[in-house]
Amino acid sequence: MRQIGWLAGLVALLMAVPLSSATAHEFHEFPPLTPPPIVPAATETLPLLGHANPGTGANADVYGYKRHAYLASFLGRGCLSNGVRVYDLADPRTPRLVSSFADAASDPSVAGTWTEKVIVQPVVTRDFEGDVAVVSFQPCRGINSPAFRGFGLYDVTDPAHPRRLALYSTPRTRGSHEIWLGAKRGKAYVYTAVIESELTTSTDFDPSTNSATTPGTPDFRIIDVSDPTAPVQVGSWGAWKELGIYPAHQNFVHSVRVDEQLRLAFLSYWNLGTVILDIADPAHPRYLGRTTPPQGATHSAYVTEGGQLVETHELDGGLAYVYDLTDPAHPVLQGSFAPPYSDVSTVHDPKVRGSRAYFSWYNLGVVVADIDNPSAPAVRAQFIPDTDYLNPDFFCFQACAVVWGVFVDGNYVLASDMNSGLYVLGTNPR
Repeated sequence: MRQIGWLAGLVALLMAVPLSSATAHEFHEFPPLTPPPIVPAATETLPLLGHANPGTGANADVYGYKRHAYLASFLGRGCLSNGVRVYDLADPRTPRLVSSFADAASDPSVAGTWTEKVIVQPVVTRDFEGDVAVVSFQPCRGINSPAFRGFGLYDVTDPAHPRRLALYSTPRTRGSHEIWLGAKRGKAYVYTAVIESELTTSTDFDPSTNSATTPGTPDFRIIDVSDPTAPVQVGSWGAWKELGIYPAHQNFVHSVRVDEQLRLAFLSYWNLGTVILDIADPAHPRYLGRTTPPQGATHSAYVTEGGQLVETHELDGGLAYVYDLTDPAHPVLQGSFAPPYSDVSTVHDPKVRGSRAYFSWYNLGVVVADIDNPSAPAVRAQFIPDTDYLNPDFFCFQACAVVWGVFVDGNYVLASDMNSGLYVLGTNPR
């Protein structure tokens, strides 16, 4: 039996239900998830340094920046709109909550949203100098909800006192799903994935059939945020308009990652694989090529300093793949990876430090693999959070562990458990 079955159902519902349905994000029908901790006896464990449980409310991704952890939030059963919680990691053994932002309590204009993704980067432009967080907003109750959708920009130069700079709206969509923030040479851009935007923003979109005949605003958008108080769209790209691939069979941009030089974008295009674009001119993204993995549901990607692409697939028994990007127009598959018991779970996000890849693998926790030999990646360590906590806002009707995000930050690894919050781990397995 696949113990992650509720999650497969959740993903299917998020992606497949017509977006016009007011009930598209009501999840009270899901069965309980009660996975036992699964760690093969010979596998080393990442040491637990610290833990912070924010309490009621489901958690999403995590991002580490300047000795602080930024913990995003999932919609949960009650759509509590908890926004982003900021933890001071000066002592990683005792993470200390110092602020929250992008939440309904501090900003009622974003009530009814969930904020799964947060990215923090330094921005130095003519109009701004400091640290900026970009946060994705999606309405809990579907495309017809009156709630805000798009992304928000926040000044977190002082993490204890975040300040809203701007909200950028993506009307007639379900909002920014995943995002990236890049800054270089006095310019800053937000790169965002807006799922099925090319369909739902079409001038002839028919919500009763979830179809259209004319491409709308593309799923992938580039927003100039050099002045983060006045974001402006400067570029976009969609497979329907540019390649003639209709957004049927779940062909949509789910996630985006951009290289440090802001020259290449890697779009996790679900059933199209990873689409690679030349974005040196952000106003005119240019298609280079794409991966053609053996599996669909391309979820996320990470590009290493050595020119490799690590690609994950969010489906039951989903694998991670490693590609050689020597020629970005023709990525070459080098190998695949899955830990023991992956048939009862699915991989989510990848991060890479040196020759080690760190994966959030839902109920298998954090999985660390050596990819030095990409044709045969090997498990090196694993960590599964405590499953004793019962969160009344999460979908487990009994205690469980479901790791959403992982982030490698200096000498420790951050993990976000959807059920029980933030974990700070050491990088040296034991």
